[in-house]
Formats: sequence, structure tokens, C-alpha cells
Amino acid sequence: MSYEIRKAAVIGSGTMGSGIAALLAGVGIPVVLLDIPAPGTQPGDSPAKRNAIVDGNLKALTKSRPAQLFRASDIELFTTGNTEDDLELLADVDWVVEVIIEKLPIKQDLMRRIDAIRRPGTIITTNTSGLSIKAIAEGLSDDFRSHFLGTHFFNPPRYLKLLEIIPHPETDPALLEFMVNFGTHRLGKGCVICKDTPNFIANRFISIVGSLNMNYAVDNGYSIEEVDAITGPLIGHPKTASFRLLDLVGNDVHYYVAQNLYAAIPDDPWREVLVHEGSERVMNWLMENKFLGRKSGQGFYKTVKAGGDKVFMPLNLQTLEYEEPVKVRFESVGKHRNIPDVGQRIKAMVNEDDRAGHLLWNLHAGLFAYASHKLGEIADSLVDIDNANKWGFAHEAGPFEIWDAVGVAETLDRIADSGYGVAGWVYEMVETGHPTFYRRDDKGIVTGYYDPSVAGYVDYETDVIILDNLRSHGKEVERLEGASLIDLGDDIALLEFHSKMNTIDADFIMMMHKAIERMHKGDFAGLVISNQGENFSVGANLMMVVMAAMSGDYGQVDQMTRELQNALQALRAAPGPVVTAPFGMTLGGGAETTMASAATVAHAEAYIGLVEFGVGVIPAGTGTKELMKRIINPVMESSPNADVLPHVQRVFEQIALAKVSESAMQAREMGFLRADDRIVMNRDYLIAEAKAEALRLLPTYKPQQMGKIWAAGRDVYAALKLGAWSLRESGYATEYDVHVAERLAYVLSGGALSEPQWVDEQYILDLEREVFVELCQNPKTMERIQHMLQTGKPLRN
Repeated sequence: MSYEIRKAAVIGSGTMGSGIAALLAGVGIPVVLLDIPAPGTQPGDSPAKRNAIVDGNLKALTKSRPAQLFRASDIELFTTGNTEDDLELLADVDWVVEVIIEKLPIKQDLMRRIDAIRRPGTIITTNTSGLSIKAIAEGLSDDFRSHFLGTHFFNPPRYLKLLEIIPHPETDPALLEFMVNFGTHRLGKGCVICKDTPNFIANRFISIVGSLNMNYAVDNGYSIEEVDAITGPLIGHPKTASFRLLDLVGNDVHYYVAQNLYAAIPDDPWREVLVHEGSERVMNWLMENKFLGRKSGQGFYKTVKAGGDKVFMPLNLQTLEYEEPVKVRFESVGKHRNIPDVGQRIKAMVNEDDRAGHLLWNLHAGLFAYASHKLGEIADSLVDIDNANKWGFAHEAGPFEIWDAVGVAETLDRIADSGYGVAGWVYEMVETGHPTFYRRDDKGIVTGYYDPSVAGYVDYETDVIILDNLRSHGKEVERLEGASLIDLGDDIALLEFHSKMNTIDADFIMMMHKAIERMHKGDFAGLVISNQGENFSVGANLMMVVMAAMSGDYGQVDQMTRELQNALQALRAAPGPVVTAPFGMTLGGGAETTMASAATVAHAEAYIGLVEFGVGVIPAGTGTKELMKRIINPVMESSPNADVLPHVQRVFEQIALAKVSESAMQAREMGFLRADDRIVMNRDYLIAEAKAEALRLLPTYKPQQMGKIWAAGRDVYAALKLGAWSLRESGYATEYDVHVAERLAYVLSGGALSEPQWVDEQYILDLEREVFVELCQNPKTMERIQHMLQTGKPLRN
């Protein structure tokens, strides 16, 4: 049987259910969203009354921050109802996702009702975080069971990558394969296949290993600040580290998950770490006082105001009193924190004989041992265990990857001496000539992984393009400190940023020219611009501007701006297609680079904006011109007598308010992406998809030609100035904001031309550069730029 999902239903409209529904709507799938009828209502009451719960949750969804909807119009794909009156709405859907309370009898009852009305072949999944998949489907029809499985999303579903897929013993293998593919490519998730065991993979690990960590800290007198200082980015974990993470998730959640897991795994000796006397004393105190973490204002940290600033007072785990925060320093951390590779950094730290080293060794010894015992029980593949830990909690490396880095054979005795038993298959692996869990080639690239069921390595293949792997195989054909050119194969090159924060600097501009030169020579037929860092680009290197301005060399400011304009215009006129592939923060010059392409393939989580106004300048690397071309030109080309003011105001407000898209879908609505630019949900495949787009464009590609831009003239200039001054009078803008806004209006009006008219692109480029250089000569702009460089925050002077 082949599967297709054209319409879906989500039952349960709470935070998780509405988030899953928002994800589905974001990829264009109509969604039926149901919840229980409002208390106190009866059948026959108005839908407004009966559906008050689901409609209220849907309204909250539209206001949630960070945004759960990819764009406001996604809400139009929702149909709401309740589980008593509207269950028949499920009859024509292809996929039903159950996201209701974690009570087995209630889930079973709902599934019986669904089974009675579902169309044969309809996919039914549960988002349970740990109940038995087999038990939920007990007693239901054969067709139901063969189309039933667990799909455990992580909250918030839009942003967290992990999707645990748990098949029922009777799940159709073709359906399992389809759901992994659908989850990976359509929803953009990292899918792992779990066995039907309590809490599956990720939550099982975080509960057991997190408890080990807390227990050791309590027993050995560590402060929570010490623990958080060494269990965050130092070991490849998020900044929330350990105790901040518990406060973020909710201490009540951790408490109840631990209780439920303890009861659910009676045969697992590791469960005893969940009822450690010292840690239970702390957790019971927090629960009794309702100190649940961030949602209650205090937990392991108490948030207080001091002089207008927030101060986070840590809880003393021994006295259960909050204390003044102190700066934690470990000599070993200072010695090793700059080791680039996280595995090697952890290896260095666990071999240090100090408090940081001791805690990190205990944490990882427990992690390694637990992972060894759970392989085969909760997942068949060690790759799935590693990926679940990485994707579920944003860790840089999984337990088996870290163990390889620290050394498997070298640590077995030490782990045993620390009181943790390692599973026998690990000893057998080492003794039979398999020194690591992952097999790597002579370049360090993974080619296989160990499978105890065959007592050897099995091949590992991926269709994901990894730039460091290409670099290892000698595919980097040009390199400067801030940028590289990499051969992607098939006559397509990739221009990669790797300056600090991926800022646009002289190296990047030079590499653009090198790439175009190689295309003219015939070395490459097309070009992709992207990277695999945290963000695409945060914009131009402001320090270069400051240094030139402070020396009074405004000719240099003009030259740098002109060089960026020329480089981006050269990309547009390149002999082969240039495809930009933005993701994450794509700001200022990053947005301008994105638009200087024949096509863009964007990750869904691309936050694109021209934010220069915040530092007292306007976009001058073709950004102002390009938004005029994309937003104003089409209107005037199709309707020469149209009222242009609303469209100029749209560009004006977008730049003057430094608006940044909340998704690639919204970026398309803002004009940063074209209507036919593609959006990719899974960032792992972004560069591969951009390369494919460049190849697709090759047969019919024609370089872009310089064209005309509609300049609205002095009447629109006056209207924009009036709008800026009204904001000043209302207290929403400073006097200098108004000055910068007026200079922006000057450019958008074509230099306040006496009559609206078409002008050359170069005319607008010269205007945007002229105004940029002029504003850089104003001390208030320099104050704004310097403040941004020093604090990372805008200054309103």
C-alpha cells in the first residue's frame, strides 16, 4: 500500500497538540483540530460555546512567542471542533495524531471511537511520551493496528528536531518507512526508530542520566552554579546546562516523569537513581513550595530585581536557601574550553583531577554505561541512541560518539572502578578488533557503526552534504581566513562564510569575485552560497566601518560600500546560476546577499531582515534598491496609474522598523524571497537542495541585466517625512530616528525627484551608498554602531 498525507487531524489542542497542528499547517496540510467540549455545555449548544477550549487554544497559538505558526495565514488551514460532536470530521483525513492526557484508559477509549469511524488505511498515531504503544491499541481492529504507531514530538514541535517513531508490533513496514521519510523531508525532523519501552529513548536518557548528575552534585557538595558552569557549552550542551534546564522545563514535570518512570521499569536496576534520598529531599521541598522553575518565578534559581536588572539567585542544595550569585571559575575549564572538537574537549576535562573533572567523569561514565545497557532494549541502533540525545536536547554529540573520542578500551576499567558496569557486548567489540563504535576512513569520516547483533560493523551511508567531509577529501579549492570555495561536484561550487558570526568582510567579497572568475573560466557552471554554521550571516563587519569612520576616512567607507554593491551585482550577472541558501539569522548584508541570486532555497527557520536602521544607517549593499525592485516595481509595471504610496510605505516601514521575518514563509511575504523560491524544512538537506536547484536552472539560465527602478518622487517623500514626524510626536521615535528615516525616504523617492519616474538601478545604488556614507559621518550613528558592537543591543539616542 502506498501512503500520502493530504489532510490531517490532531486531537488535543493544548501546547503540544496545537504546536503539532501548526507544524502541519506550515507545510500546507489542512488540519482538523479537536478537543473536549467546554465544561458546562450540552449537545445542541452553539459551536462557539461547545468549542471554547479548542478555539481559545487556537487563539493563544496565534499570539505565542516564539511563533508556532510559520505565517499568520496558516490559521486558515484549521478546522476546529470537539470530540463529542465532531468526531466524524476524521472520516476523510489521512492521518490522525492523538495528543490527549497521558492516561491509558482515556487514550484507549478515544482510539476505540476513532476505529469505529476511520476510513480503512487511515494512519493513526499517538504522541504519548512513554505509554505502551501496544497497550493503547489493544483490542482494536487489524487494520487499525497495522496503521498505528507512536510519533513522539518534542515541544515546541516547530523548533525541536527530534521525532521518535515507535512502531506497533503489527505496524505495516511500508507505513513505518513512509513516516520516517515524511517526518524527515516534509516535516523537517530528525527521525529515530524506538522500541516500545517506557519513555522511549530521549526522555529515558535525560531522566536517568540527569538524575545521576544531580545525585552526584548533592552527595559531593557541588553548587548548582558549579554544575551549570561545566555541563553547558563546555561539553556541547545548551547554555541552560542542568539546573537551568530543569527550571525551564518545569520541576514538576521532572518530578512526575521520574515517579512514573520508576514505576514503569521495575526490572531496570538503574531506576534506583530516580529515588536518591538527597535529590528527593530537594525535589520534595521544591514541589511542596510550588517552586516549579521559570513558570513560577523560582526553582533552582530565584529571579529577583536589583537596580532594574534581573538577578538569578541559586538554591543551595544543602541548606535549601537562596544565595547571592557568584562567578564560578575552574582552572581546568580555562585550560581546555577552547579545544574546537567537543569530544576532545570532554576527553581533556574528564582526565582533570579537580572538581570539574570529577563531576564530568562521573556524568560521562554513567552515560556511557547506561547507553551500553540500553542498546537492544530501547533501540536497535546506536546511531538512533546518539541522534535522539543530540536532536532531542541540542547536544553536539551523542553518548557513543563521545565515548569514541574519550577512548573505549582506555576507559572500561575506569568506568568499572567508578561503580558502573558496562554491557558485555562492548568488551566483546573491543576484544574482537573493533576499537570504536563508529568506523571511520583515513579522513575521519564515518563509514559504518558497530552492531552487536552481527558482532561487526555495518555500513553507514548518508545523502546529506557535510562541508567538513568535502574539505577532508580535498574539495576546498580556494581558502581565505573568512571564506572558502568548495567543489560540490557536478560543476557546482559552494561559497562558504566562516568569519566570526559569518559577517561579510573583505575576504568574503574577494571570494565572491574568485568564484565568478572561475565560473567565467569554465571551472564551475553554477554556485551555491551558504555555510553550515549557526547562522547564515549577521551582516557586514561593523568594526571595519567604525575604524574607517573614526580615522575620518569616509572615502574608505564609500569604497567598502561600493565594493559590496559591485560584488553582489556581479553575482546577479554571473555566467551561471547563483543560488543562495539562507538559514537562521540572515541580517543586513546577509539579507542583501540572499537577494543577489538567480534563486534562493531557504531553510524554513530563516530569519531575514534589513536591520541597518537600528545602528543609524540604511541598507546600502543593494538592499534598499532590491526591495524597491521586488515590492514597488511589480505594482507600477502592471498598473502604471496605481497609487504607489502604500507600496513605498511598505518598504519604508520594513527598513525603518528593522523588521525580521519569523520564518522563510514570512520572508516570502516580505519580499526577501520570490514566489517561486523554494523552502526546505530539514536544514540537513539545505545545501543538497540548493545544489539541485542550481543544476535545474542551468539549461535555461540567463544572467540578470541591470534594469529600471520606480522612484516615487517628492510628493511621496513628503508623505513619508510626515509619517516619521508623527511617530516622533507620539513618542515612538527619537529625533535622530526621524533624521535617519528622512534620509531613507529620500532614497525611496529617488532623491525627492520633482516627478515620479523610472530610473536606472545604478542611480538608486548611488543614492543608497551616498546616504549611508553621510550617516556614518554623524556622531550619533557612530554611537549606535559602537554600542551595538559592545553590548549587542541597539541604542536609541
